[in-house]
Order: sequence, then structure tokens, then C-alpha cells
Amino acid sequence: MFVKLVIILVVLVVAAAEDLSFIYNGFESGENIWQDGPGGGVMVDGLFKITGHTFYAEPVTFKNDSSSSSEIFSFSTTFVFAIRSEDPTVSSGHGLAFVISPTLGRPGVLPSKYFGLFNGSNLGNMNNHVFAVELDTIKSTEFNDIDNNHIGIDINGLNSVKSATAGYYVKDGRYPRKLSLVSGNPMKVWVEYDGTRKQINVTLAPISVGKKPRIPLLSLKYDLSPVLNKIMYVGFSASTGSVNTFRYILGWSFRMNGQAQELVPSQLPKLPRIGDKKLSKLLTYGVPVMAVSLVLLTICLVVFIIRRKKCAELLEDWELEYGPQRFKYEELYKATKGFGKELLLGVGGFGEVYRGILPTSKIEIAVKRVSHKSGQGMKEFVAEIVSLGRLRHRNLVQLLGYCRRNGELLLVYDYMPNGSLEKYLYNQPKITLNWSQRFRVIKGVASGLFYLHEGWEQVVIHRDVKASNVLLDQELNGRLGDFGLARLCAHGTDPQATHVAGTLGYLAPEHARTGRVTMSTDVFAYGIFLLEVACGRRPIETQRPEEDIVLVDRVFSCWNRGNILEARDQNLGNDFVVEEVELVLKLALLCTRLQPAARPSMREVMQYLKGDIDLPDLSFLRPSLSGLAFAHDEGSDDVEMAYQCSYVPESTLLSGGR
Repeated sequence: MFVKLVIILVVLVVAAAEDLSFIYNGFESGENIWQDGPGGGVMVDGLFKITGHTFYAEPVTFKNDSSSSSEIFSFSTTFVFAIRSEDPTVSSGHGLAFVISPTLGRPGVLPSKYFGLFNGSNLGNMNNHVFAVELDTIKSTEFNDIDNNHIGIDINGLNSVKSATAGYYVKDGRYPRKLSLVSGNPMKVWVEYDGTRKQINVTLAPISVGKKPRIPLLSLKYDLSPVLNKIMYVGFSASTGSVNTFRYILGWSFRMNGQAQELVPSQLPKLPRIGDKKLSKLLTYGVPVMAVSLVLLTICLVVFIIRRKKCAELLEDWELEYGPQRFKYEELYKATKGFGKELLLGVGGFGEVYRGILPTSKIEIAVKRVSHKSGQGMKEFVAEIVSLGRLRHRNLVQLLGYCRRNGELLLVYDYMPNGSLEKYLYNQPKITLNWSQRFRVIKGVASGLFYLHEGWEQVVIHRDVKASNVLLDQELNGRLGDFGLARLCAHGTDPQATHVAGTLGYLAPEHARTGRVTMSTDVFAYGIFLLEVACGRRPIETQRPEEDIVLVDRVFSCWNRGNILEARDQNLGNDFVVEEVELVLKLALLCTRLQPAARPSMREVMQYLKGDIDLPDLSFLRPSLSGLAFAHDEGSDDVEMAYQCSYVPESTLLSGGR
């Protein structure tokens, strides 16, 4: 009987540990709260100012035993935070993170960009046993951060497994409404883990929203069983950051095996006022100052009206549904300093591209101004632009949204600091990319195209793959951009026929003849792109001898003579991997075959580049005016048309008929 009683007591203790629940609607006493960091952490007027680590002092049981295979219990937490700065012009430093750690605090870690969670030597180490949700306010390129205002799910390191720009979904909206983590306003976060479905959901919303949005900002299938130990600690960690910036936790609720209890907004403490609380000196100066103020107010009003008229933009009812994807013209005008010449990045057949910094979020952007005539196809075109804004891949330039005003359309992209690949290949550039860098760009663009063709919810045909449309980020990774000509269709279907659009030298012969686009037309252009990168010259150069005008024919001639490496870019010198250069040049010949069915898919291209499969025998290829064919192929008329077709600028497309 005594043994049974002991067993019952043990079971009750374990059950109590597994079903741990607590809630803090403010922190009046700080009971069961452990802190470290500068000043040991500060509790002010019922809220915590995070200066290091703030943890729930009691251990939390996350699973039945210590083995990595033992399943983690479900858990959920919700908390209200705010990041406030006395001087908005000063960097806020890194933000804060909710963390589950095997220890109270994180001994031996570094502050600042490491969030007080890791150091330079243990990033990605499975022995860390750390799960965190970061609220990051600085873009760290070494951790592949998407921007300086994002939420990320971190497993044992700071390269987020999944991340998204801060925002929240309204009702059943398709696009999240943007939020600024450094706005100084209190916001609410929900972090939930379903132990049965192995799913992590992270949701963010302003505290004024009340109920948790139905759609989480981040949703990730991930089994935390190998990550978390049986006994863990839960809490918050923050880098020291700027002395002018403060990170506050106003309330916190946590529960194992159930939904964390909702916080009560009316019971949460108030945030302290920023700056001096001095009375206005207006009355001290009296009537003269009031008169001057009235004059200045009148002048400002006149300037505002004039500027408002200047910034008037085109907005139709059907555009209201696109929400955050539609930028205000005034916002872009300020970001580019009135489209000043000093911020002009380039000019082409499509229009002009300007560099800018969004005034609120401080995100660097590139703004493309495209002339257009508002016609029947505009609604469909903008719908496609907004859809493309949902693409997420490390080798694609992020299309953030659009704006329409008078006779022009503005497309907004992430800014790429190193510009286009084209300037590193031609015209004797100051910096020549070595082969290792070029091969990485080649594989990166292939990965991006494979995602467009097979990895997204729709098939995206890019239609303008070329070196000038590949941009380089800060680490010289290649990112495919410029989706002005892109077409969308459902998987298993083909886009509707359209008129010929693209660039001379990259057009697949069947597209030049029929206007029809498929994934194979992108593969053809990718093959020409491979030759650009490996040979360091344009697809067509009329000033060369007749036999070398067309780059494809030049490479085929070298291959036919048994010396395909002769076609490589001589600027590479001898610093290259022979097998990789040969692979790229032969793969280019494979991608530019005349018959679309004879070209590989981008999935197969990826397998060739990784060495997972060998290239097929190319001995039956014969040269043609554009592209390569087997000896029995026909269709030279298609080929001649492809090389007689001139560039069709985006502006002709934007008037309709997509």
C-alpha cells in the first residue's frame, strides 16, 4: 500500500511539472523571475527592462525522459514587448528573443549580434540544445537575415530556419500587414508548438488587435525532440545594443500541454514616457511666437497641398485588396530623394532604376519607374506583380510591391549592393570574378529558376534570364531579378500564347516563331547565360569575325575541334577547375538544343551541376544559326527568326495583352 502511494505521488508530481502554467500581467514583485546582465536586469513600474537574460526561475519538464527520441510535449507562450528609442536616428542595436535553454542564462556567450545566446564558435552546434524566436532589428548578412525588421525561428544558431518580415494577417488576407519592431508601440507575440503534429507557429500583432490573428506569420513543420532536453528553462535574451534603446516585457504567460492563458491588456503596466517631461515653453514666449507659428503653419499647409498634388497617384477600387503590396508614391518619393540623379542606378528600355531607403523601416530598396498606358490588361498585370511579391528564395531578388501614378508604374525591389553580374563580365571590369565565384553564381541562378518552375505554388516563367538581370548581394551570391516580363500559370498547364518579348540572343527559336513560352524557353536562355559567365562575352557580337559572331556557334566549334576550353574567358587565366568549366560549357550546349523536348529541365540541370548525374553523350550534335540540334532535327526557320527578333521592352507589354 505504501509503495502504491509513493508511485501515485510521483505521478502527480510529474504531471504537475508537465502541465506547468504561469501568467504575469505585469511584474509587480518579480516572483520566480531570474535575471542577469548589466545591472542584473531592471524592473520598473511593473515591467521588465531586458538588459541581458530574464528567465522563469523554475525548471520546466518538456518530455518524459532524457533520450533524444522521446517526444516533446506541446507548449505555448504569449508575451507583450516593446522596443523604444530616445533617439530614432541612432541604431537600435539587435532586438530580443524568446528562448528555451538547458541552463538559466547562457554562460560563455557574446552580446550584440549573438543575442546573448551564442558565440562565434558554437553557432549551429547540436549540443547547444537551444530553441529561440528572434525579434531582430538589424540585418546581419553573415546569418542570412532577410531584412532589419523580421521574426525568425532559430535552432541551435542564428541562421533562422524560417523567417518573415514583421507583420500580421488581417482576417483571411493573403498578405501580412507590416509592423515596425522599433516603433515603440507594445506588440503581442504567440509562440506555439504542437507535439503531435510537430509544428511551430509564431504569430505577431499590435496589442490593440485583441484576439490572436487566425493565420500565423510563421508556420514550420519541425520536430523539437532532438533539440530540447527533458529539463529546460524558458525566458528572454537581449543584446546590450544602443544605450538610447530599451527593450521591455510588459506581460508573459506560459503553459505546457495547453494554450497559454491570454494576458489582460487593462492590467498590463504602462510604458514610460520618452524624453523630458517639461512643459511647453510656448506660453513663456507669448503672442509673438504664436503669431510666427501661425505664419509657419500656413506656409507648411500650402507646401503640403502643393506636394500632395505633385504626389497624386492612381488608385482604383480593385487595388484596395492588395494592401501592403501597394506603396504610396509619396513614400517612394521620399525614399529616393525625389528620384534624384545622384541615386540613379541605371537606365534601360524599361525606364529608370533608383536606389532608395524607406523612411520608416530604413530598408534599402531599388525602385524601377516604368512608363505605361493604363489599359485593359493593367488589372491582370498588377495581380501578377503582387503574386510574384510572395516568392521567397535566397537566389531571387525580392519584389516588394508596386505603385501607380499618372502615366507610370513603379516596381519596388530589395536593393542589391553589388549591382548586376554584367558589369563584372564585360568592358574590362576593375574586379574580375574568379571561377569559384562564377560557379557559385551559376548554381545559385539554377536554384532560383528551379524554384520558379517547380518549387512554388504556381509555375513562373521568367522570360528574360540573362547576366544583366542577375544581381549580386553583399557576399556576391547571384540573385535572379527583373520579373517585369514573367508569366504565371498553374502546375500542369501552359501559359497562354503572347507576343514575342525578351532580348536578342536569348530567345528560344520556338518562342520567336509562335510567341509561346514554356519552362524550356527559360532553359534555353539559361544555357546562353552559362556561356556568358564561362566565356565572358555577349551572345552576339557583330564586330567579331563571321564564324565567331554567335557565341553558341563559337563554343560548338571549339568542342567539335576537341578543345572546348579554348572558348573560356581568358581573364580567368589558369585559376579554374577544368572539370567544372567543361561541365558548364557542355551543359550550355545541352540547354540550347533546337527542340524544346531535347533540353533538360531545371531539376536535371541542378543534378548535373551537383554531379549527381552525368551529362549525356553530345557526339550527335550539329551546329545551327542559334542553338544546337541533333543531326535529324529540323526547324532552321525558327532559328533564323530568333536571331532576327529585336528586343521588346517592358513598356510595350504593360499596355495590355499579357
